[in-house]
Order: sequence, then structure tokens, then C-alpha cells
Amino acid sequence: MPKSLYIAEKPSVAREFAKVLNIKGKSYDGYMESADSVVTWCVGHLVTMSYPEVYDPALKRWSLDTLPFIPEEFKYEVIEPVRKQFDTVSRLLNREDVETIYVCTDSGREGEYIYRLVDQMAEVTNKVKKRVWIDSQTEEEI
Repeated sequence: MPKSLYIAEKPSVAREFAKVLNIKGKSYDGYMESADSVVTWCVGHLVTMSYPEVYDPALKRWSLDTLPFIPEEFKYEVIEPVRKQFDTVSRLLNREDVETIYVCTDSGREGEYIYRLVDQMAEVTNKVKKRVWIDSQTEEEI
């Protein structure tokens, strides 16, 4: 049976979506799942831009001679303290039974950025992606 995946920015918001959408299922480490839905979260940022020294070790020490540093292609990496949650989210995003992804992060630029970097690093393909665009993430608004 195909499932929908709801991905929020924080666990509290994910639980609010699950409550409002009447998703009753089992809780696991980093997500909740019912017969037709999965709800997970990013705990804020899971991915960040790489530091300059990743591009060139000589850039580890800042110098006016090397500024500005603008790479041709930006590099990103998973933030180590939250790697476990990234791995969980990545696995869920790429599950074969997940057909539709509902991006429930904050509707501002930062919320969009948080999801897009996770999507990019997880190499998500062949999924329907829908953006949940609401002003606040309260029960009434959801």
C-alpha cells in the first residue's frame, strides 16, 4: 500500500500534524508510522554548507588575500551531531512504499532551505512532492 510521508522541521510540529491529520500509529526512533502515513522531522538543520577548508586546506586560516571566497559549486555535508536523524529521514524519503512527500517545514526561506538540503543530500527521486504552505503550524492552521 502506498504511503504519504509528512516531514516537519521539529518533532513537536510533526506530532501536531499527526494529531490533526488523525495519523495513529506506532512511534519509532525519529518517526511515527500508521498503515498509510509516515511522519518525521528534521530537528532543525540536518545539513550545512561545507567550510572553506573542505574546498582547499589552505583556506582553513582566514586571510584578506583569499577573500572573498566564492566556490563555483557549493558543497554540503550532514551535521554530525544529528546524523542519526538525517539517516532516518533519508531512509524514509527513499522508501519504496512512500509515494508522496508532504513538506511541512516552516513556510519561510529557512524552512524551505532545511528541506531542500535534506532532499538533495538524500538523493530523493521518483516521488511526488507537495509543499504545505501555511502561516503557522498550530492545530487550527493545520
